[in-house]
Parts: sequence; structure tokens; C-alpha cells
Amino acid sequence: MKIPFIKMHGAGNDYIYIDCCKMPVENLGDIHDLARRMSDRHFGVGGDGIVLIMPSDNGCDVRMRMFNSDGSEAEMCGNASRCVAKYAYEHGVVKSQNFALQTKAGVKMISVSLRQDGSVESATVDMGEPKILDSTVKIPGGFQYTSVSMGNPHCVIFIDSTADAPVHTSGPEIEKFITAFPQKTNVEFAQIVDSQTIRMRVWERGAGETLACGTGACATLVAAVVNGHTDRRAVLHLLGGDLVIEWNKTTGRVLMTGPAEYVFEGEFFNA
Repeated sequence: MKIPFIKMHGAGNDYIYIDCCKMPVENLGDIHDLARRMSDRHFGVGGDGIVLIMPSDNGCDVRMRMFNSDGSEAEMCGNASRCVAKYAYEHGVVKSQNFALQTKAGVKMISVSLRQDGSVESATVDMGEPKILDSTVKIPGGFQYTSVSMGNPHCVIFIDSTADAPVHTSGPEIEKFITAFPQKTNVEFAQIVDSQTIRMRVWERGAGETLACGTGACATLVAAVVNGHTDRRAVLHLLGGDLVIEWNKTTGRVLMTGPAEYVFEGEFFNA
């Protein structure tokens, strides 16, 4: 069976998107296995995972489910949510520039900004209220860290330079350190440039280092504010591009704004 897909990225965080408003999820077979095979950068399409764009079952305008490249399902992805927004608006799945997205991490309100030709240039996602978690358990490497949930878990570590960040050594060790993180965790290494600018690299749970992580950028800004490093609005420089993150003081909610881009589309032969 051939599965139509579209490859998209948000700040370099690339996923394979399948329109399950047209193709029922039941037709995809074992989704965890499909995610592993499609995400393979040598034998598949290549990506940080797959995202299913689906009809909502709780009254939202559209729903997303995301699976990492190792086949595990995650609660949500900030960069992927912007790509879902672009696809859903431009393909008529949603009719308004402001709509509700159903995720495993709850309902996310999204607003899209348009170019003059009517295409989506960027999207702003209300990521909800963060939760500051316990950060007293010692972790591999002995790092001081701030643990934040954006609907999914994050371990934010502030360092002098992201160029020297031990992403590929300490990242996987901390990700799987279940004593502190029973559901595993995403690991962010962040460098404070000034009160409105942060550099960040991320080791994503179930995917390894990626060029960007939307929820990770949100968690990093929250951790930076909590630790007195930055203002409540900052530009985060990621390997794949920039995201603007704001932690609203009045509402307590985190807003993420960034790009969403098409790469290519095709069909995957699902043997």
C-alpha cells in the first residue's frame, strides 16, 4: 500500500506528515513500526518522526499525534504543531486563522500569520502553563538543572557555551535516567547571551539531537526566567533557526512563534 505524505520542518525540526483526514489511521498498520521505517534517513523518507493529522474526537478543529523516530509516541511537539497549522489551514482542514489543536498534552490554541498570497508564513501556539518540577535528584554529570514540563518533560541545563555542550554524551545518559525522569526526558543545553537572547541545543527523547525543539525552547525560557537569567520574552537561537518565546506574566501561559515550511511530498510504499 502506498501512503501519501508531506515532509515539513519547523526551524529544521523535520517530520513526515500524513493526512489521516483522508487516509484512516487503521489503514496504516503498526504506527510505531511505520514511524521507525519512514523516519530512517537511509532506508526511509528521513525525519525526526512522523505526525498524523487527524479529525478531532473532543470538539477541537483538528488533532495531531506524533511518533518519534524510535517509534515511541510523544505528548506533542511545538515545531510540529506549527507545521500542522500550516497544512491544516492551507488545505482547508480548518477555515479560520485561529483554531484549536488537540494533542496528547491537551488543547493548544493556534493563530497563523499569512503572506500576501494567502499562504501561512508563521504560527503562534499557546503552549499553556508550564510546571516547574523537582530538580533535587542528582543526574549524570552532576549538572545543576531545572526540570520543566510543557506537557512533556524537559531537563534544562545552563552552560557557558553551546558549542561545547555535551549533547551526544550526557544527553542520552540524562534522557534515560529514570530515577529523576520516570518517563525519560528531553535535555536542553542553554547559553545565556543577554536578557533577551538564548542559544540552545537539545537532545530529544526518542530522537537524539534535533535542529530545534519547540517545547524545549519554551521550557528553556521558563527555566531562564525562574533562575533570573532573562526577561519573560526572548529569542532562542536553535541550530535550525530562531523561535520567539514569551511567558506571559498575567496569564502564566507560554506563547511560541516560529516558521513552518514545506520540503517535499511523495508516497511511501508500506510493504
